[in-house]
Amino acid sequence: MTTHADRPQTDLGMPSVRGAFDDHRPPSKELISDCVHCGFCLTTCPTYTLWGEEMDSPRGRIHLMKTGLEGEPLSDEMVSHFDACLGCMACVTSCPSGVQYDRLLEQTRAQVERNHRRSPADRALRTLIFSLFPYPARLRAARGPLRLAQRLGVEDRLRHSALLQRLAPRLSAMQSLTPALADREELPERIPAEGTRRATVAMLTGCVQREFFPGVNAATARVLAAEGCEVLVPRSQGCCGALSGHSGREEEAQRFARATIEAFEEAEVDYIVVNAAGCGSAMKEYDFLLEDDAETPNGLAPERVRAFTSKVRDLSEVLVELGPQATYHPLPTTAAYHDACHLGHAQGVRDQPRALLAGVPELTVKEIPEAAICCGSAGVYNILNPEPARELGDSKARNVMSTGAELLVTANPGCLMQIAASVERLGGRIALAHTAVVLDASQRGLPVSALLDEGS
Repeated sequence: MTTHADRPQTDLGMPSVRGAFDDHRPPSKELISDCVHCGFCLTTCPTYTLWGEEMDSPRGRIHLMKTGLEGEPLSDEMVSHFDACLGCMACVTSCPSGVQYDRLLEQTRAQVERNHRRSPADRALRTLIFSLFPYPARLRAARGPLRLAQRLGVEDRLRHSALLQRLAPRLSAMQSLTPALADREELPERIPAEGTRRATVAMLTGCVQREFFPGVNAATARVLAAEGCEVLVPRSQGCCGALSGHSGREEEAQRFARATIEAFEEAEVDYIVVNAAGCGSAMKEYDFLLEDDAETPNGLAPERVRAFTSKVRDLSEVLVELGPQATYHPLPTTAAYHDACHLGHAQGVRDQPRALLAGVPELTVKEIPEAAICCGSAGVYNILNPEPARELGDSKARNVMSTGAELLVTANPGCLMQIAASVERLGGRIALAHTAVVLDASQRGLPVSALLDEGS
C-alpha cells in the first residue's frame, strides 16, 4: 500500500488527475471487469425504472467509471449520472456475477467530491446539510425553533406551500420531511439487564435518530434489557460517518469513523448494536473506509478496526441470535414490513426482522409489492434530488397502502420520514413505527392504539 506522500502529487499537493479520476483510490479496474453487462440489475434499479436510461443504470454507471479510468474527463454530465444513483444497493442483491457496486460507487463518489466543481447553489446546500445532520448538538439546537413552528402551525403551512416548492424545491423537500417532534429522552450510560444477563452490548444512539426519533432509542434499550442485555451508552459517541461516507466525503467520514471506534472500543461488550440501517451498513464496512488508515498520521491499526467491525450488529440480528426471553403480549393489527435498503440489500438482514415480528401474538405481517425498489430516502438523496425521490416515495406509499395494513414497520429513520411524507401527500393515513417500537409495545403489554395513533 502507498501512503498519501508516495502518491504522484501536483503543485498543490494533491494526487494527480488522469482522465476523470486522481490516483488516490480510483474505482477498481478489477471490480469493474466483474460486470458482464447482463442486465439483471435493471429491473431493481430505481433510476432505471424511472427513466429507462442506460447511463442511469448500474451497468451504465460502471461503463462511465471505465471510460473515466481510460481518460474521459469528469464532465457535468458524467457527474449527474453518478449523483442520480441512490446507492440503494438493490443491484448488489440482484447481480449474478457478484459485482461489488457498493465499493465502486463509494470510490467514485469520493473522486467526484475531490475533483468536480459543483454549482454555488449545490455547494451551499451540501455545506448546510453536512454542517447540521452529522452533529447531534446542532440538531438539538434546531429542535426548539422547529417545535415552536409545529405548535404554531407555521411548519404545516410551509409543508403545503406551493410557493416554497417552486422557489426552493430542495429546501421545501427538507422541510416536508421533518417529523412531529416528541420530547427528548436521554438514556443513562448503563441500563441493567432484566433477569439473567445474557450479553453486554453498547448502543449507537445516532444523530437524526437521537434528536428526531428519541422514542426509538428508548424502545431499543428497553427491548434489549428485557431480553437479558446489559446496555451501555457511551457518552462520547457522535456521528458514525454514514452520511458523509455514502456521499463521497471520504476524509470527513474517516474522522467520524475513527472517533466512533475510539468511543466504543474501551467498553468490553459482546456486540455494538445499531438501530438505523444506514449507520449499521457504514460501521460494518469501516475496514474498507479505513484500509490505508494505519499509514496516515493518527490513523488506526487494522486490528483495531477489525475488532470494532466484528462486533457491529443490527438490533434484529442480536435479538434473533439470543432468542426470546421476554413475554410478548398480543398486538391485534395488520402491519406491512418495509426493508430499508441499507439493511436488506447492503447488510443482507431480511429474515431477522420478520422473525421478530412473527413472534408478536396476533400481529399479521404483509409483504409490500415491488419491495426491492427504494423509497427514495437514501440518506440525503431526497433533499439533493427531490423530484425523483418524490416519485419513488409516492410509488412506495401506494404499494404500502395497497396491502391494507394499518401499520408500516421499518428500521431506518430516513425511510420513516420519506414514506410518511408521501402517504400524507397522497391523502392516505397509516401508522408508522420502528421495529424496536413494535417489540417494545408488545413486551410492555401496551394497547395496539399506542401504535396506531401514530398515524401520518
